[in-house]
Formats: sequence, structure tokens, C-alpha cells
Amino acid sequence: MAAEVLAAGGCAVELFDAMPSVGRKFLLAGRGGLNITHAEDERRFGSRYGAAQPWLAAALADFGPMALRRWVHALGIDTFVGSSGRVFPEGMKSAPLLRAWLHRLREQGVRFRMRHRWQDFIDGADDPGALPALRFEAPEGPVERICDAVVLALGGASWARLGSDGRWWPLLAARGVSLAPLLPANCGFDAGWSAHFAERFAGAPLKSVAAASAAGAPMRQGEFVVTATGVEGSLVYALSAELREQLRAQGRATLWLDLLPDRSPAWVHAELARPRGARSLANHWRARLGLAGVKAGLLREFGAPAQLADPRVCAALVKALPVPLRAPRPIDEAISTAGGVRREALDDRLMLAALPGVFCAGEMLDWEAPTGGYLLTACLATGRQAGLGALAWLRARGHRGVRVPD
Repeated sequence: MAAEVLAAGGCAVELFDAMPSVGRKFLLAGRGGLNITHAEDERRFGSRYGAAQPWLAAALADFGPMALRRWVHALGIDTFVGSSGRVFPEGMKSAPLLRAWLHRLREQGVRFRMRHRWQDFIDGADDPGALPALRFEAPEGPVERICDAVVLALGGASWARLGSDGRWWPLLAARGVSLAPLLPANCGFDAGWSAHFAERFAGAPLKSVAAASAAGAPMRQGEFVVTATGVEGSLVYALSAELREQLRAQGRATLWLDLLPDRSPAWVHAELARPRGARSLANHWRARLGLAGVKAGLLREFGAPAQLADPRVCAALVKALPVPLRAPRPIDEAISTAGGVRREALDDRLMLAALPGVFCAGEMLDWEAPTGGYLLTACLATGRQAGLGALAWLRARGHRGVRVPD
């Protein structure tokens, strides 16, 4: 996105990528249907970015969900809104959109340099105001470039095999850039199941449940999956930032589950209090509550036999079952990452104070958001903001022919 803005502004642009082809994480995002953005109202959309909302507000006001959809349409691809409000390109695939985008970039004159991994800056230019050179490792050996402006869009540290491996973090830290540690976001968690539970229920989906990250907090409904080591899936991802921070601060966290969110506590208690006669407890749950399988397994995993035999206590567990979590899954498994270049390290154009003329965009910035189109929208919006910032920087330094594109 930054390359597109800079090329449209009259700049000669080179795009360096460590991988053999561009957009590999973008293509992965579309593997199950490319959720490009979300159609909810502007206020609710902005709230998805939490503490980073004020920082991202300008970028999202300039290139929010509707602007993004118009941009997709200009590439010749229609979009539609799904039943949940998520927005998808026609066909739901990322490859056609990426192909159309790359074709337009090449027509704009953007030159692509594949298998060029950025290694570091190199000081020593004759002009003390000039940017340090960029050093890359390429198939033909070391490559150096002296540029008038640089946009870094190096990703976070999840899915390293697709290129976002976080190797840039110590390079910027060494230059005095203020950075927050890179942490897993939209991630699963280890729960420390018993061997019996893990063997029987690993891979089992939990549907029609609700969850919260704190006792008594409002629960959100959704679904997730039990894994061999813990939990993962959309409902867990929605709570992952809060759960991760609890683990960091306290060394422990609890996922609170409502196994029957469509039933009231009074109804559950009344049904459990009915005489069960000769029926087993498992058959009583199945007959009175419709509770079986992995849900019943979770009750037995975290409820003591005496608790489960008491209708009042068991009903309370059905509506608020505490599942202790031990740790987030490794960062490379996460959908996205938190942390990165802090707000105070950048000006309003996303230029680094420690490296004038160097701009940052995308997931390498210190923000996070849930899945649902919010990640891609902010990555593209900050890419555009960094591109516009670089154009303004170049114009202020007297570069001729540089203009702000429409």
C-alpha cells in the first residue's frame, strides 16, 4: 500500500521482500475466505483497536472500511457483506485480488526485488542529513541501496515461514527506537488437560458456548476448539489479549465458560434438581440439559464429584466453569502479534524520530486487534499513512515531481 501511494506520487519505488513472492501472509489470510474488513459502524469499528484507537484514528479515518472496499472495487473485484457483518471480496479468495494489485503496481513502475532480506542500515553517507544505506542479502550476494525515503513494513513475528519473523526488532532497538516486546495475539492457550481428557476430546469443537476472561464479566457467545494441549478458535482469540496480559501480570489466567448460554441459571438448576432415579449422572445431564460429549467432559475435568452431584453447585459450574490456563501458545503459531514500534517513537506521519526519513507501517507497529477484518484494514491504512508521510517528507526536502495523489 505504501508503494502504491509513493508510485502514484511520482516516486521511483523499489519493493524489497525476503520471500520468493510477495503477499504470502495475505494469501494465507484468504485460505478460508479473505475477510478484508468489517461493515459495522465507525464507532464500534474503532473500538476494536483498544488502547491504540486514538493512534490509529487518523489512518482509519482516511482509509477505513468503506474506502478499502472502494479500493478493492477499483481493482475490478466486487465485495459483499456476510451475515456476521464481515466483508469479503467476490469469490472470497485473496489470490485474484493480489494478482490485480500487483499488476497495477507494475504498471505504476514499482520494481519488485524478491529474495532480498534486509540485514541492517549502513552509515557513512557523505551528506550528514542523508539516510543510511540499506543492506540486503540477495541470491547474488550482498546488495546495498541508498534511498531518499524508506518505508519498513516488516510484519510481526508470527508465521515466520511466511516472512514475518521479527528479526527487525533488535536492529531498530540498536538504533534507539522505542519498542514494545513482540507477543502472541489472536492465539490459543495451553490448559494442562488430564491425559484422559486430551486423548478423548482433542480436536472437539465447542459450539453454542459463551466465555469471559474474568469472573462475573459479560460473556460473549461463539465457538472454539479443544486441542491436545488447550484451547484455540475465534471465541478464544477474541479474549486472547486480556488472557495473555493476566498471565504476564499474575502468572495465571482463567477462561470462564457458560456451557448453556441460551438457558438461565434457574432453568439449569431446576432441571438438574429433578430426580434422576437409576440414571447415571452423565445420562441425567444428557436427558435434562442436552449436555454431553466435550461439554460434559469439561464439567468432569474441572468439577469435583461432590460438586457435580449437587444440583445447585453443578448448575453454577454449567453457567460459569473456570478453565485455568497455563500459557499462550508460541508466538509463531499466533494469527498476529502485539508489540513493536511504540507510538512515542513515531511522529504523526509514522516517521521514526530516531531515523528521520524512515517510516513504519502495518503489524510491526504496537497495536493489536481481533480477527474479523480489523487486522488487514489497519495494516493497509497505516501503509497508506506511511506512504503519504514519506511523500510529505520528500516534498519538504525539495524533491521535484513529488505530489500528493488523489
